[in-house]
Amino acid sequence: MGKKTEFLYMSEPDCIAAGVLDTAHCVNNAEEVFKLLAQGDYLMGGSSHNSHGMYIVFPETSPFPNMPVAGPDRRFVAMPAYLGGRFDICGQKWYGSNAANKKHGLPRSVLMLTLNNKETGEPLCYMSANLISAARTGAVPAVGARYLARKGAETLSCIGCGAIGKACMEAIVGEMPNLKTVICHNHSPQRAESMAAYIRDKLGIHAVAEPDLETAVRAADVISVAVSRTAPLHLKREWVRPGCTILASGPLQCDESLWMDMDIVYDHIGLHHAYVQEAIDSGDKDKGYAGVIGGPIYHLIDAGKKPPLDDSLSIGKMILGQQPARTSENQILCFIACGMAVFDLGLGYDLYHTALEKGIGQKLLLWESPAQCEDE
Repeated sequence: MGKKTEFLYMSEPDCIAAGVLDTAHCVNNAEEVFKLLAQGDYLMGGSSHNSHGMYIVFPETSPFPNMPVAGPDRRFVAMPAYLGGRFDICGQKWYGSNAANKKHGLPRSVLMLTLNNKETGEPLCYMSANLISAARTGAVPAVGARYLARKGAETLSCIGCGAIGKACMEAIVGEMPNLKTVICHNHSPQRAESMAAYIRDKLGIHAVAEPDLETAVRAADVISVAVSRTAPLHLKREWVRPGCTILASGPLQCDESLWMDMDIVYDHIGLHHAYVQEAIDSGDKDKGYAGVIGGPIYHLIDAGKKPPLDDSLSIGKMILGQQPARTSENQILCFIACGMAVFDLGLGYDLYHTALEKGIGQKLLLWESPAQCEDE
């Protein structure tokens, strides 16, 4: 007789009830995951165990009438991982993305997270992951702000005011004890106005919408970049004040002089090695670099203008005290924050256990007894 297997299903409202909107917890959870990354107690996909994930991208044209074709931000991605420490969990985030979703009243990406028993492979929980992904995406740059921003920083400029930009803003705000003003800039001015109103009304912080990118950047002690691939931006050296911290959760271009004047802090060096190798293996390194946040820096590393990845700063080593964080008030720092499934697992694990404790979610049956269980 085989073993009965059930798993917990958690809808988006279930995830909210379990605490996915608890920003302080999400930031502390992300900091804990960074420690495990720096210690090596994790696995991700690919031969190096550092790959972001496996992509399905679509061709420009197809002879098959039902095959999807390329479009803005259109792809499917599988992101498997193991996370150690107290989590000790396997799982995968799976999502489809399409910028055209907005026409249908849907988010750009629709995400689900599965948690699995590391020994048997049985599903433990299948959960809505849009808010999990947004929360962990916001929490990661907030950890950067915790360790890299000047303690007296008073002005935060948010470049990109969509769902991810808002998640980043809410998490970063909690790490800036002297914050006085939030400046909101977006290629769609209405979104900037909306986020500024939210900050004033819900967070009680002075906030303004600023349509001019240069003005928004010049005023900032901390800059949160959370734009999408469909809305690229370029920062000029003369715009960025001494002591500024740039938290890059989305793609950006900078004057070479700005890249050269900034000290780069990576979220996880192994991930960036994997990005570089995958770009080389693709046969079109420039296109591979263009698809990731750190791409412009990889070009400078290749040219010998920036330190090699292995000689660079990482936030995990800073958290563990193995590297110094900010070393002067005038130092300009840029934190490169990319997505990794280990952060979804870490947050999803805590939400799952909260759900078990509080009776949140719905138990679903996989089988009473597996039909193909081998005899002992």
